[in-house]
This record gives sequence, structure tokens and C-alpha cells, in this order.
Amino acid sequence: MKPLIGIFKFSYRTSVKRGFITIALGLGFLSVFIYALSALGQTSGRQAQSLKELIDRYDTSRCRECHEEIYAQWEKSHHARSIMDILMDDYLKKGVLSVRSAGDATKKNFPCFKCHLPQIENATDKVASEIAAVILKNDKATMKKLNINCLVCHHDHGVVHGLPKDGVLYGTSADKEHPDTKYKSVIKSPVMKRPAMCGRCHGLGPNYEFEHPVQCATLYGSYLHAYVPSGGEKTCQQCHMEKADHTCPPNFQDRKQTSARLSRALPLDVRVMFYLSQYTPEKYVPTVVVSTRIQSKAGHRIPDG
Repeated sequence: MKPLIGIFKFSYRTSVKRGFITIALGLGFLSVFIYALSALGQTSGRQAQSLKELIDRYDTSRCRECHEEIYAQWEKSHHARSIMDILMDDYLKKGVLSVRSAGDATKKNFPCFKCHLPQIENATDKVASEIAAVILKNDKATMKKLNINCLVCHHDHGVVHGLPKDGVLYGTSADKEHPDTKYKSVIKSPVMKRPAMCGRCHGLGPNYEFEHPVQCATLYGSYLHAYVPSGGEKTCQQCHMEKADHTCPPNFQDRKQTSARLSRALPLDVRVMFYLSQYTPEKYVPTVVVSTRIQSKAGHRIPDG
């Protein structure tokens, strides 16, 4: 009987231990499930039901009160015209927006918005159809309100993992008493000064969630795979946001500034050698060899986006 009792005790203890493990695993999976539901609830709760609601939610005009100089800089940037500049409005009309009417459009019709208007993820397909109507009507006043603004970078994209916290902004430093009625504090973001922050849009893809995967911008990839391995040490921000310049040059609408910047980034050396000439009584035909050399001093491939 002793061996049987011993076996029984061993089996009993093993069963209890397995029971505890099963309960622990069950609680673990339950907590993950609850967290996932919570996250989904947060996301669905943030879905704007109309274009006006989305615009109002991302209205940053009050930021001007305290950050007047930065706001004025941002207004001159391409970020402030993210669906109006660089032929975007024409492209959206003739390109991916291939629907018979605006009412047929959904968020899937706008793969470009993943970078040019990422806040669309916090809106319903109804909002996407309203935006389609705005684009097709060429409603510049409304299109101007759809852009990459303070909240996109300093709230939505300032967090590394998970969802951004409600009522806070993300910046290069912390501020527990931020003077705003909704965003009352600022958390220091670990990526705000890093190239990865810019890489979220400037080097994204291919985007397989869309019917036609796209990857139009590869700046971040060329920065990582060419510039850094060759000894480059500067970040995107050091070149394009020097002294916290929120115009983020170059401004392609300013041809003089753009030309000067490209001349520094892509110095061009042209040499011409005259080596033979043919004379006729009425005709002079010079023969030359033109040698050109372009050296890239940029931190990434040019042109790119």
C-alpha cells in the first residue's frame, strides 16, 4: 500500500501544480484579451464620425498663442499643405481615387494618407467619402485644414509603443504644467530627436494593407543603409530642423532657397575641354569634351520623399 499511497500523493501534487499553472495561464490570456478589447475600445471610441469632427479634433490653432514663431514656421512648411502640395491634389483626383462618386470612397482609396493624413485612421469610412468630395470639388479652404500638424507629431507619433496617452503631448523635454485646457502635460519622447521619428513617414513601406502596395518614400532607408554606414553622423533634425526650425526646408515653392540648398547638397563640377576645330570660310565648328561630376553630400538619396 505504501507505494500506492506514494504514487497517489505524487499524482495529487502534480495535478495541483498543473492546476495552478493552468489557472495562471488562463488569467494571463484573459488579461491579454481584456487589454486587447480595451485597446480596441479606445481606438473605436476615437473614430470621428464626420469630417468636421476630425478637423475640430486636430485643430491646433490655439498652439499659436504660446508658440507663435514655431507656428508661423510650420504654416510655411509642406507639412501644413500635406494634401495640397507636390501635386498631391491632382494625383488624388486622377490616381488612386478611382471611384465613380465620392460616396463610394473608403479609407482604402487613400493609401497616401498613411503619411499625408495619418489621422484618417481615427475616423470612419464616412469621413473618407467626405474628404473625397472635398478633393473632387477642389475645396481648397477645407483641404488646407487637413495636414500634418502639431498633434500628429507631438501626440499621435510621439509615442513608441501602444497608443498615445490622453491629455498629454510628447516633446523633446517634459513639462508637468503645460498651459492647455486639454493637453495639460508634456512627456519626453525617446524618438523626438531621432531619425526614426521622421522615418515613420519618410521611408515607409511597402504597405501591404492596401490593394496595391506602395512605397513612394525611401529617405529613411537610404539614410540608414548608405549615409550612416559611410560615416554619416547627423540626424534628419540636425539638417532639416536646425535650431528647431519647423519650416523643415527645403520649401519647393521657394525656387531660390531650394536651388541654394541643392547646390550645397549636390555640388556640380563641370569641365570643358576644346580639342579640335574645323575651319571653313563661312563656318566654325568647335569640338569639345564636357566632363561633369556630381558629389552627393546629402544624408539620403535625392530625389526622394
